[in-house]
Amino acid sequence: MTTGSARIPNSFFQRAVTEVAPDLLGKKLVRRFDDGLVQEYIITETEAYRGHDDKACHANKGKTARTEVMFREGGLVYVYLIYGMYWLLNFVTGPEGDASAVLIRGLHGISGPGRVGKALQLDKSFYGEDLSTSNRIWLEETDAKVNYSALPRVGIDYAGEPWISKPWRFIAEK
Repeated sequence: MTTGSARIPNSFFQRAVTEVAPDLLGKKLVRRFDDGLVQEYIITETEAYRGHDDKACHANKGKTARTEVMFREGGLVYVYLIYGMYWLLNFVTGPEGDASAVLIRGLHGISGPGRVGKALQLDKSFYGEDLSTSNRIWLEETDAKVNYSALPRVGIDYAGEPWISKPWRFIAEK
């Protein structure tokens, strides 16, 4: 069961994505599975995607059925399927209309966004889940003071410069 740490309110997410992404490092992600099992994970790697102007961001081309949740107020879950098999976990950030999100790339002991989605048993039903009220997935504060590296994002060559080189991938240092 959880340690009773304070659940992170949605106001935490209603800031600039490049502030939220590194601030997520060291936070506790809690997942209650369908069988009642509760698992806790520490976030170790994130990647920021900054709305309309970011050529690597899904919302860059405007609001679609896939990206609609990104245009809502921060604190919601944005999941999407890649390669027909992996649901990737993102948290919407910023005010309504901002269309930014943070991709969760790693948890302690789990490296890669596809592996994160698989370990958390994500599916389409998580799309739009409110992190402040969900009984299935939420975040909690920790006392961790995290040092991190800021590096270029991965797998976005299609976006071109300057987006390829933006140091918007954040990795907790061990």
